[in-house]
Amino acid sequence: MAETEAREAEAGAEPGVDDETLERRRRALGEVRQFGDPVLKSKASPVTDFGPELRAAAERMHTLMENALGIGLAATQLGLMRRLLVFQSTLDAEPRAIVNPRVEWASGELATAEEGCLSLADILVDVERPLHARVSAVDLGGTPLTIEASGLEARVLQHEIDHLDGILILDRTERRQRRAALRALREGERFEPAMLEGDGEPEPGSE
Repeated sequence: MAETEAREAEAGAEPGVDDETLERRRRALGEVRQFGDPVLKSKASPVTDFGPELRAAAERMHTLMENALGIGLAATQLGLMRRLLVFQSTLDAEPRAIVNPRVEWASGELATAEEGCLSLADILVDVERPLHARVSAVDLGGTPLTIEASGLEARVLQHEIDHLDGILILDRTERRQRRAALRALREGERFEPAMLEGDGEPEPGSE
């Protein structure tokens, strides 16, 4: 997941970000599968091997997430079809890796916020999600854990678990934004919800 609040340069062009940081972001995004790659619509398999290879994958994902200025990354975004994700919901939080996560409970209270995605560069759409969620998983050693998450952390976890199930933010947003975002992706342009304010219904796009 690309950050929209706690870090600058979600789209790689915000003021206050130096050229070296932007270049690291560009290189990191080059390793992330982008929209149109069929792996992003595929469901990952449960992890059964908790050896050194899993830890190495998590370390690589942490590095790419940080360099890409993201706050979450799922293994499927690198073409690794395993249920592994990394996240860091705030600047002060330690990056974490969790394995075989699932949403055990989600609140009836919902919230809508803009979400970006490292696999949909320069695209932001509104996504409605439960404000609170309980996620069960195991750590890199296979020890069970439970995360009681709220706000941004709950949103990030749900976003990344969606990736592991082959679901993208375009599948979660309302139709008008989805059509406009798809058009922007085809044309290599940026999109955010504010671009639709005051406009009429956009021209039909590919569904």
